[in-house]
Amino acid sequence: MLPARESDLYAPVKLHLEALGYTARGEVGKCDIVAVSGETMIAVELKLTFGVTVLYQALQRLPSVDLVYVAVAVAPGRKARGNWDAQVPEATRLCRMLGVGLLSVRDGIVVVHADPGPFQPRKQPKHRARLLSEFTRRTGDNNLGGTTKRPRVTAYREEALDCANLLASQGPMKAAAVRDATGVMKASTILRDDVYGWFEKVSRGTYTLGSAGRTALAQYADVVTVRAASRAPPPPTP
Repeated sequence: MLPARESDLYAPVKLHLEALGYTARGEVGKCDIVAVSGETMIAVELKLTFGVTVLYQALQRLPSVDLVYVAVAVAPGRKARGNWDAQVPEATRLCRMLGVGLLSVRDGIVVVHADPGPFQPRKQPKHRARLLSEFTRRTGDNNLGGTTKRPRVTAYREEALDCANLLASQGPMKAAAVRDATGVMKASTILRDDVYGWFEKVSRGTYTLGSAGRTALAQYADVVTVRAASRAPPPPTP
């Protein structure tokens, strides 16, 4: 069972702080615990479970002290401990992003998951490059955020629609000819892999559009129109 009250966390957290050389006192101002060592002042917010409420309280304390921790209870039992252990990585990451420390109390033992401090996320240049590539390869903004009425229009889907639109108007074509006519450099792969089930192989290297592809052209007619307009040559200068 979880501790019955937040105050049940007080004694082990107080002992933990005192072991670090702090003098700790409970219920100072709006803080559950305030601890002082020299010029450094710490505030700790106690909660039975980790959540937004305790984080709000911790952020309210930040302007008044040097360091803020949240301390949460961990219930005994394999399942409860497993649930908390699964939550720890994201809870720790969130606290670090907020500049807040995270403690847990399990069977009277305090575990330090994160100390307060400035947060600088590790950059992921490969992920950034993928995002930028996806962004720049798309034509316009063809997705309404938060809706699931139709599958997301990705750059890959746009290029597949280019191939489908050409085959719909020209009939069976060699993959290389589709590539040259559409400018989709991966046309051969798109036709061969047929991720969406739109294309049918007529002979080696030659493809035609299936019924699913024609349905897709109707479903994504707005995207097809925008793509065609983006590739149209500019009108002659008078």
